[in-house]
Amino acid sequence: MTEDDGAARDKVTRVQHLGEISITGQPPGQPRYEVIACIGGRVFGVRREDMRKLLRATQGKVFTMKTLDRLVDCSGLKDFASTRP
Repeated sequence: MTEDDGAARDKVTRVQHLGEISITGQPPGQPRYEVIACIGGRVFGVRREDMRKLLRATQGKVFTMKTLDRLVDCSGLKDFASTRP
């Protein structure tokens, strides 16, 4: 988990690197860990190519304040969630 105020381009590069590390030496479809991005601000709406790279690196697991409530259900975190009556 990381949080910083760097440029969008720098963040995308870091997320791409994490994605690459997660699959290095692993059987296809079995990454070491799941890469998820939670983003804020409007820069990714403007920098569409960066957003495309982010979506690829996270296998579509990019969340914003609007979609943050779906993070658990749409990720491996659901395996740890307790069921409520």
